[in-house]
Amino acid sequence: MPVVISGTNGITNATWTTGTRPSAPSTGQQGYNSTLGVMEFYNGSAWVQGGGLITQSVQTTGFTAVAGSLYPCNTTSAAFTVTLPASPIAGNQIQIIDYAGTFATNNITLGRNGSNITGAAINYLLKTNREAVILTYIDATQGWVVSSAAYTTAPLTNPPYTASYLIVAGGGAGGGKRGGGGGAGGYLTSTTTILVGTTYSFTVGGGGAGNASFPGVGGDGSNSTGLSLTAIGGGGGGARQNGNSGGSGGGGGSSDGTNANGGAGTSGQGNAGGNALNGYGGAGGGGASAVGSNQPGSDVGGAGGSGTASSITGTSVTYAGGGGGGHQFSGAGGAGGAGGGGSGGGTNGNAATANTGGGGGGAGDNPAYSGGNGGSGVVIISVPTANYTGTTTGSPTITTSGSNTIIKFTASGSYTA
Repeated sequence: MPVVISGTNGITNATWTTGTRPSAPSTGQQGYNSTLGVMEFYNGSAWVQGGGLITQSVQTTGFTAVAGSLYPCNTTSAAFTVTLPASPIAGNQIQIIDYAGTFATNNITLGRNGSNITGAAINYLLKTNREAVILTYIDATQGWVVSSAAYTTAPLTNPPYTASYLIVAGGGAGGGKRGGGGGAGGYLTSTTTILVGTTYSFTVGGGGAGNASFPGVGGDGSNSTGLSLTAIGGGGGGARQNGNSGGSGGGGGSSDGTNANGGAGTSGQGNAGGNALNGYGGAGGGGASAVGSNQPGSDVGGAGGSGTASSITGTSVTYAGGGGGGHQFSGAGGAGGAGGGGSGGGTNGNAATANTGGGGGGAGDNPAYSGGNGGSGVVIISVPTANYTGTTTGSPTITTSGSNTIIKFTASGSYTA
């Protein structure tokens, strides 16, 4: 016989909290969960919600959502965050609706609150006008997934995030006979906003080539580029000629009574090269943190300007030191600047260290001697590990430091965020 329920008092179900649910439920057992504010039943393996979502009042500021609820969200005045439940169970649902058609202007951020969203440990954005999205909690691996969506083809969009960068251009080469040291490559470091789904391409500049031209100038370093920024290649050092301008300027090289000036550096990237005013040797190339030294006397070259230390990889490394100037006779060549700069030579100038952006050293007292090559540049990006996609070209070196993943390019390549 069917059970007939009549009257106006309805049915009063068992009530419990999430923490006081029956410990050994039977399949089909149901009750009202006062923690979640929903009816739920036991399906034989888990508690799942029954019935439709409960419509809540229009929300205009950030709040923590309760499972089983539909929230009209009005972002006319400002964007805000909807924080998802902290301890969801399989089958929990939340619905978010764009009440006023303003999500494109003022986004809703879905705060994951410790759970994954679509399999990733990242907050997401709702940013399409008149968007309506139902999120269902599946398990700890996938977390909350979109089980229904309307008025949008891409309801969930990763928000932009902040990354750190270091971009160093190739260093200039040292000059020939009694040549000035090469200027360091331009040095740029700061933070930037990364847009998810965007491919960022990077060019790593090469070092300038040393040569024995006299009079003449060592080869300039090449630019390094990325993130809409350009680090300028270092200027070549002069041989009986002024040094070239660049990220940092090359040192002047004097000979046979002919003086020469250092090249200019680029503001915010490097410093000028030193001047050679004694007629018998080369001045130091400029570095990222200091100008190149003037040629101090007739038998010694000027020291290269010091580079700048960066801890973007998790370890302090100095980059972009200027090259030391060459010299007359057999005295010591100018020391290379800290940060990979090559020292001036008694014969050929010494090459700068690869992937530091250092300037090459100037050559000694013979027209056959060549200035040292400049060091190639480097591009390093540090992104939060939670955002790292692993999609790169150009074979960068990938390491980690704390909560960040470090992407180091020693040759040109790209990263897709």
